[in-house]
Amino acid sequence: MSHFSLPLSLHRRIFKSTFTSSSICSFALGGGIQSLPQITQRFLFSTSIPTTTTTVVDSETSKNTEEAKSNGNEKSGDSKHQDDKNNARRTVRRGPISWLSFLFLAATGAGLIWYCDRMKKQRIEAINKSSAIVKVGPSVGKPEIGGPFNLIDHDGKPVTEKDFMGKWTMIYFGFTHCPDICPDELQKLAAAIDKIKEKAGFDIVPVFITVDPERDNVEQVREYVKEFHPKLIGLTGSLEEIKRTARAYRIYYMKTSEEDSDYLVDHSIITYLMDPNMELVRFFGKNNDADALADGVIKEMKQYKSKNATT
Repeated sequence: MSHFSLPLSLHRRIFKSTFTSSSICSFALGGGIQSLPQITQRFLFSTSIPTTTTTVVDSETSKNTEEAKSNGNEKSGDSKHQDDKNNARRTVRRGPISWLSFLFLAATGAGLIWYCDRMKKQRIEAINKSSAIVKVGPSVGKPEIGGPFNLIDHDGKPVTEKDFMGKWTMIYFGFTHCPDICPDELQKLAAAIDKIKEKAGFDIVPVFITVDPERDNVEQVREYVKEFHPKLIGLTGSLEEIKRTARAYRIYYMKTSEEDSDYLVDHSIITYLMDPNMELVRFFGKNNDADALADGVIKEMKQYKSKNATT
């Protein structure tokens, strides 16, 4: 009968490291001394792996597990970071106003501003063209301003429009109780008269016609015109004559408030330039200062003289 045999060195190692005298006795007491192959087989199946090997394996296994977990955590972190980026992008894209829509709105607004500005410029150009056409167009005649009148001057003498024939006159309508506008306009008229004489040597007769004949009698008008210019002529008259004269010169006037005899009169603020035939040449508003008024009158008088010289 053949038996499983081991090398002698292995037998010695086994017996030295595992079996003691007590264990050999136990084998004998339990049923007799068993054969060496049986003992070896039993030893091989019953003996566990050395502790050091187990520890090393466990350590390596634990290390591998930790590395796997670490790698898993890193991958999980990267994945989470990537998800956060994607969510942020989605949030921006899904916002109420995206960059594309913002650019579209900005382009639309710029286009509207450009269109409105272009239309405004075209309209201004059209107005300027139409104004130029009117300026160079044929004359349709002079406005019907002026006419006959019968008034009284500040010396109490009757005066008509014929007394001013052959003279250049400037006529202003106002009233002596005017607090500010009338004095300013008459001072401007007086300064312009002197400037016209100095610059061009033309003589102008300044005329003041009251629109408040109830208070502006001859004495009141005389004292009033003295305050502005020695050549200024003051005219007054009856209510009907003043009304007729104002209508002829297209002058508006009306009492604005009345408390006993203290009231104001609202009226047109216009200065008329009349030629030697007592026909209107040009009118000047409140926006002209003394220099502009003088230059305008000189220009009109030169054109008038030049025109009549050629005819």
